[in-house]
Amino acid sequence: MMTGADIRRSFLEHYRSKNHVIVPSSSLVPDNDPTLMFTNSGMVQFKNNFTGVDTRLSRAASVQKSVRAGGKHNDLENVGHTARHHTFFEMMGNFSFGDYFKQESLVWGWEWVTEVLKIDPTRLCVTVYHDDDEAFDIWNKVIGLKKEDIIRIPTSDNFWTMGDTGPCGPCSEIFYDHGPHIFGDRPGTKDEDGDRFMEIWNHVFTQFDLQKDGTKIPLKNKNIDTGAGLERVMAVAQGVHSNYDTDVFQSIITAAAKVAGTEYRKDADGDVSLRVIADHLRAMTFLMVDGVMPSNEGRGYVLRRIMRRAMRHGNLLGMDKPFIHNLVPTLVGVMGEAYPELQRGANMAMDVIKMEEERFGRTLKQGMGLLDEATKSLKSGDTLDGEVIFKLYDTFGFPVDLTNDALKSKGIKLDEEGFQTHMEAQRARARASFKGSGDAKLSDVWFDVQEKTGTTEFLGYKVTRAEGVVQALVSEGVQKEMLLEGEKGQLVSNQTPFYAESGGQVGDTGTITGDNGLLARVTDTHKVLDGVFIHHVTVEKGALRVGNAIELNVDESRRASIARNHTATHIMFAGLREVLGSHVVQRGSRQDDMLTRFDISHPKGVTPEEIAKVEAYVNARIWQNLPVVTKVIDKDEAVKSGATAQFGEKYGDEVRVVYIGNPDSANMVTADLCGGTHVGQTGEIGLFRITGESSVAAGIRRIEAVTHETARQSYTAEAELLKSLALQLKTKATDLPERIKTLQTAGKAAAKASSAVDTSSLLSKAEAYKGSGKLVVSEVTGADADALRTAVEDLKGRIGSGVVLLGSATEGKVSLVAGVTKDLSTTISAGDILKAACTAIGGKGGGKPELAMGGGSGDLAAALSAGRAAL
Repeated sequence: MMTGADIRRSFLEHYRSKNHVIVPSSSLVPDNDPTLMFTNSGMVQFKNNFTGVDTRLSRAASVQKSVRAGGKHNDLENVGHTARHHTFFEMMGNFSFGDYFKQESLVWGWEWVTEVLKIDPTRLCVTVYHDDDEAFDIWNKVIGLKKEDIIRIPTSDNFWTMGDTGPCGPCSEIFYDHGPHIFGDRPGTKDEDGDRFMEIWNHVFTQFDLQKDGTKIPLKNKNIDTGAGLERVMAVAQGVHSNYDTDVFQSIITAAAKVAGTEYRKDADGDVSLRVIADHLRAMTFLMVDGVMPSNEGRGYVLRRIMRRAMRHGNLLGMDKPFIHNLVPTLVGVMGEAYPELQRGANMAMDVIKMEEERFGRTLKQGMGLLDEATKSLKSGDTLDGEVIFKLYDTFGFPVDLTNDALKSKGIKLDEEGFQTHMEAQRARARASFKGSGDAKLSDVWFDVQEKTGTTEFLGYKVTRAEGVVQALVSEGVQKEMLLEGEKGQLVSNQTPFYAESGGQVGDTGTITGDNGLLARVTDTHKVLDGVFIHHVTVEKGALRVGNAIELNVDESRRASIARNHTATHIMFAGLREVLGSHVVQRGSRQDDMLTRFDISHPKGVTPEEIAKVEAYVNARIWQNLPVVTKVIDKDEAVKSGATAQFGEKYGDEVRVVYIGNPDSANMVTADLCGGTHVGQTGEIGLFRITGESSVAAGIRRIEAVTHETARQSYTAEAELLKSLALQLKTKATDLPERIKTLQTAGKAAAKASSAVDTSSLLSKAEAYKGSGKLVVSEVTGADADALRTAVEDLKGRIGSGVVLLGSATEGKVSLVAGVTKDLSTTISAGDILKAACTAIGGKGGGKPELAMGGGSGDLAAALSAGRAAL
């Protein structure tokens, strides 16, 4: 028997032999089709090849991982109850982009089904579009099928269109007959919806361009797009009716049954639960390794619904403790070889699944108790009140489809209209609460936008370019349908790679492009109402219109600089605590493309020696090239493990933790709660340097630092400055300290010499005072207070008996010194003379009877005159 891995491998090898390029599966999160929540077919990644934008491939083959859950593909309630409904599946396909056409596609497909897989041709029949004689003749005359086994279908089931206009073409499908013991009949009959005849492969022949009037114009380049569900082909090749009886599913079902202490096929209800768990395990694990994390919005909410439905079915099996996460290794065992990303992300997926199991397990039992109580008096056909559905959703975390799933077997309906009424009331309360919270006033328009668009899916952790759809445009506080060339406004799209300012990190900038030459400049990105991303735009060419597809391009160079500065900040914080002490906590931060600014609590200035130690600490971790790892975990668990929260940030139940260094090894530097963008390895930072340290408030110090090229340039600028100084001072750069010291000594001596007062000149102007005594009152130009004091003492000695009052003024600042010889100091006080002089200019001073010094601001002549008058 061929295993699922054998079938997958044989398909790719078959088309490799037909000169097809084997293309690996793309991510479940499509990066080239903003209208899709998840990749749901093999052709999604080849969109640009089909449209002619990418011409590098002419033929290709792939096995594409796909998810159909949510929106119009919401089959959750059927999964586990039927043989072929799945949330996750693999789609095998071969593709031709203007190369081969119908005959090669059908012949090669038939060859693989009948010769490689050895499926009995007598159990196969095919369909063609009713007027596609070319396909009919290929099946009949080239391949050799009987005419009665080729069924013409006149409906859209066998004609593919992209929309009301555009590429389109007929289809041809291969069906397998499971046998008369299964209800149903061939396609085109009244019992075609039965399970007996199962489609296993669809070949789409894109050969026309559909016009508005309904006419079909032949395309110049015709394409082939085929899809064969691996799960269905496995069932046929392995001789079973249900996809869940194939080897891939049975491996998981057996492991789940063993953990739950039961057996498959023991009872019908238990079998449904085991099938649900097996299917949902594949979906949840593959989604997480492709970057989708459980949340309450967008893709994350679809994932959470899938996870919680699986957990409820585990509860139905009697499991009251987390166990689904332990099934991940079994999944890796059967699918990890084909999908290496599954092996790489297994541990992360197990951690997240376990966290979700623990969280939902705390409310699941209570919620089921409420549901049982609310429905005990209801019978089949009755309707459960919308208020109960809302309470289960709002209080106990029950997605509506989980409640529906729980009541399906009882035939009880849901009052979905009543549920929506309660949801609207909750939104109204939330709006009123926000307006009264004291936060910055937010225009009503953004509440309207949020209700219209929901939250924005952020893709920027993985990509810097993505396609999106314009969901809202706002200009001057009013919603618009379009923004024309030259106009400014705000744009909201369904998804974006642009990081919105938060956590100290500035918002991204970049461009938005689109059809008809559209070019809009994104000057900033902000976030409001917990998840609506606002792109501030200026339309430079063309026009932005609501509903249009756009391409969003982040300025990658700027983003890379911001990421380097942000990661360096985390390492610097750890270094500051290491050097200054564990009392250091964050008090604010900002990271842009030029520098990082980080405020900390610390009672005194950070010394140059301490700065040097922090720089050495950070650069050592940069040069170790440590990994930067992110995990989404429970907030309480994160805090308990020692992860540091950012100052002023608000966190939900789940948080993103950034680890510098491997979180499971001794080289881990730090773990911080952070939603920002970061480098993948610390070596990308290159170089780190602290450029500023200052006080911003009592007990708060601000550190500014640069990284990478900016850090190199700062060192280079200082080196050039040192070189220039060395040339000017005629010495080597290494000898500059000693040279400067010599110059300073000489300068001080010269200054002292230049500030000396010519006391002989002053003495020649002395006046007679009290008989034989003398009086010197004079202004001295350019003398400082010390020079005045020296001059007063010198003059006192030279006059023998008398009084001296000297003053000087520099830029309005007045210095005064008064002196009285010892023989007169008992009757005349230098302090009184100085006080009178200082009072005249609003100054002050003091001293002893023989010497006093002071000063002020004002008219020096007035001060000297007042001092003379005091005598």
